[in-house]
Amino acid sequence: MKEINKAIPKVDGMSLVLGKPVYTEDLAFNNALIVKMLRSPHAFARVKSINIDRAMKLEGVECVLTYQDVPRKPFTRAGQSYPEPSTYDKFILDEYVRYVGDEVAIVAATTEAIAEKALKLIKVEYEVLEPVLDFEQAEGHPSVIHPEPEAHALKDTGFDPRRNVAATFDTSFGDLEGVMTACDVVVKGRYYSQAQAHAMMETHRAFTYLDHQGRLVITSSTQVPFHVRRIVAYSLDIPVSKVRVVKPRIGGGFGGKQALHSEFFVAAVTLKTGKPAKIIYTRQEAFESTYSRHAMRFDITIGATKDGTIKAIEMQGLSNTGGYGEHAQSVFAASGLKVLPMYNKVDALKYGGKVVYTNQTPGGALRGYGVTQGNFALESAMNQLAEELNMDPTLLRQKNITGMGETHPFYKKAPNGAQITIDSCELEYCINKGKELIGWDAKFPIKAVAPNKARGVGMAVSMQGAGIPNIDMAGATIKLNEEGSFNLLVGATDLGTGSDTILGQIAAEALGVSSEKVIVYSSDTDITPFDTGAYASSTTYVSGNAVKKAAESMRQMIAEEGAKCLGIDVTAVEFNGEKVSSVDGYSEISLVQLSLQLLYSQNQKQLVASESFCSHKSPPPFLAGFAEVEVDLETGKVDLVDYVAVIDGGTLINPNLARIQVEGGLVQGIGMAMFEEVKRNSRGKLITNNLMQYKIPTREDINKITVEFVESYEPDGPYGAKSVGEVCINTPPAAIVAAVYNATGVRITSLPVTPEKVLLGLKERHNSKEA
Repeated sequence: MKEINKAIPKVDGMSLVLGKPVYTEDLAFNNALIVKMLRSPHAFARVKSINIDRAMKLEGVECVLTYQDVPRKPFTRAGQSYPEPSTYDKFILDEYVRYVGDEVAIVAATTEAIAEKALKLIKVEYEVLEPVLDFEQAEGHPSVIHPEPEAHALKDTGFDPRRNVAATFDTSFGDLEGVMTACDVVVKGRYYSQAQAHAMMETHRAFTYLDHQGRLVITSSTQVPFHVRRIVAYSLDIPVSKVRVVKPRIGGGFGGKQALHSEFFVAAVTLKTGKPAKIIYTRQEAFESTYSRHAMRFDITIGATKDGTIKAIEMQGLSNTGGYGEHAQSVFAASGLKVLPMYNKVDALKYGGKVVYTNQTPGGALRGYGVTQGNFALESAMNQLAEELNMDPTLLRQKNITGMGETHPFYKKAPNGAQITIDSCELEYCINKGKELIGWDAKFPIKAVAPNKARGVGMAVSMQGAGIPNIDMAGATIKLNEEGSFNLLVGATDLGTGSDTILGQIAAEALGVSSEKVIVYSSDTDITPFDTGAYASSTTYVSGNAVKKAAESMRQMIAEEGAKCLGIDVTAVEFNGEKVSSVDGYSEISLVQLSLQLLYSQNQKQLVASESFCSHKSPPPFLAGFAEVEVDLETGKVDLVDYVAVIDGGTLINPNLARIQVEGGLVQGIGMAMFEEVKRNSRGKLITNNLMQYKIPTREDINKITVEFVESYEPDGPYGAKSVGEVCINTPPAAIVAAVYNATGVRITSLPVTPEKVLLGLKERHNSKEA
C-alpha cells in the first residue's frame, strides 16, 4: 500500500494555520442581519404575554419573532437518521420554557449593539412554575415538563410525558436471580457521572440567505448537513428542495454539532425579511442553551466464581435528558449495548432503566455517546470485584473479555437488529502492552513516595463501535479530470478530524495514484452525495467504504476506456495509476492522455463513479487504559503522573491524525474524571457557564500521555480500518478512580474526582479506624 498508513498532512492544515477565511463566520455576508435570542431567566415557566412594540420601534431592528410568528410543529433537534428514535418534543419557539437559557424570542437587527438593545426592550410576563432540578426526583414529579399534546415519538421508546419519562430501555438474557445466587462473590455499587460540556473552540453558528432562485441557503458549523436540511425544512414547513446546506470548516464539535441549534432562527429571519442573517452563539449560550453529556446514575451488581469467572451482571440506570428528549433513548441504550459485550462469559445479564426530563440544559450527543458513562460504572465495579477476589484487575479482565470470532447475546437484542461477530480484537495484547508501558507489575497497587504522598495505578478497558449498523449510510462520487486528477465528492463531514484527508487517501490507494491527485470536496447538500453525518465513529468505516467502492468503480472504468483506445479487450489490460497497458506490454496510454481524449477528442464522455455503503455491522475498536496518580494525603490533591492507552483501531489510514484523535479524546476523558464539574444555583441557573468557571484540562494539567497502536485488521473495514475517535475518551474516569483508590483507600463513586472528595474520604477512613 502506497497511500494507506501514511502520515499525510491535513489537506486544510496550512490554510487553518495561516488564518484563511474558511469558517462559518468568515464566509457570512457583510450585510447580514445580526440575530440574537431572548432567553428564559427561569428554569420552568409559561409565557403569559410578550410585548415587542418598543423593540420593533428601535431604528435598525428588522424583525422580532415570538412563538406566535413561527410554525408550531413538534420536531427533534437530534441529528439522527429518519425516523429518529428521539422524541418530537421541541418547537422553534414555544409558550413554555423548560430551562434557564431556553429560547423566548428572535431579534434581527442591522448591528449587534442594536440587537442587544432590542432584547432589553422586550417585556415578557411569565407564569413561573415549580422546576424539576433533581433527576432522581423527576419521575412522577407534580410538575409535568411536557404537557403539550403535540409531543410524540415516531418509535416505541417508552415515552411517558405525564411522568416526565422521555424514554425507557430494557434488555436481558438468562436467569439473573438464579445465576447471581449461585455466585461465590457478588459486588454492588452505585456510580454517578456528571454532565459534561463540549467546550469546542468554535461555538454554534450559522448564516442564511436566499439565492437567485429564491432557495434558502444555510451555511452552518454542523456535523450533519443532510439532517439539517431535512429538519429545518420540516420545522419551517417548506419543501426540502428549497433548502441547501453548506458545511465549511468546523472548529470542533465533539457531538455537540450533531444537532440543530442556531439554524432555525436565522432561517426564520431570512424567510421573514428576505435578507441574509447570521447568528454567533456566545460562550455562555454554548454552555447554557445547547447540549451537554447526559448525567447518569448506575446501580451495578456483578457475580463471579472464586476463580474470577464472571457469571452475571445487572446494570440499572437513570439518565437526565434535561428539558428535551433528544438522543435520550439511543445514548442510554449505548451505555449498555456498547459496554457490556466486552465480557462474553456471563450466563445472565440484565440492562435497563429510564431517561427522565428535568428543567436543565438538555443532554445530547457527546463523544463516547453514553459509553463513557456506562464504562465508568462497569469498569469501576470490575476493579472492585478484582479486589474482592484478591486478583490482579488486568488478569480478571483477560479471563473474561470477548475474543476473536465471538459474539455476544446483546448484539442480537440491539434495537437495529445487528448480528455482529468480532472479527478483529487485540484487547488482550492491549492490556499486556499497557501493563508494560505503565510499569504495572512494579507499581500496582500503591507506591509511597513521601510521608504525605502516595502513588497508585489503576486501569480500565473499553470498546465502542464504527457506525450504526443498518442505519448509517454514505455516498461517494469520483470524477476524472483532464491531466489525470480526480474530484472526490463526499457528504461526510470533516469537523476538524481530518476526514477529508483520510478519505482522499483511501480514494488514492484504490485508484493507484498519489493523494495529491485527489481533490476532496465535502458536505454540500446540493452537490455532494448523501451521508448521515460525522457521528458514531462512522466516517472512516462507513464513508471510507463508500469512497473505496467508488474509487474501485472508477479504476474499472479507466481500464475499460483505456482498452477501447488501445483496441483490445479489457481483460487484456492493466491500470497502475499512471497508465493503461496491455498485459503483453506492447501498447499503452497514459492516464493524462486518456483523460484528454475522453474529454476533448475520442469517445468523449465524463467518467463519473458513484457508490454508496450501508453498514451492516459495527466493528468495535478496543482500548486498554492505565493511569498513575500521585495523591497529597494532607490536601487530597490528585496529580495525574502518566496515562497509557493502547488501542486496537484496525489499520491506521493516517497514523498522525489517529494519534491526535486519541490524545485529544484522552484529555477529554481526563477532564471528565478530574476537572469538569457542572454547578447550578438553587433556581437552576448554570454557574459554570464560561471557561473561567468551567475547568477543562490544559497542557499544564497533563504530565505525560503515552499512546500506542496495535496492529490489527478488520476484514470489513476499508483496508482493514475501524475507528479511534470515541473509544479513547472512555477509560480515564474508571482508571483514574481506581488509581486514587489504590493510593488512598478512598473509593470515589461520583465524578469528578476532586480534592474535597478525596480529603473527606481520607478523614472518614481515619475516623472509622479510630472508632
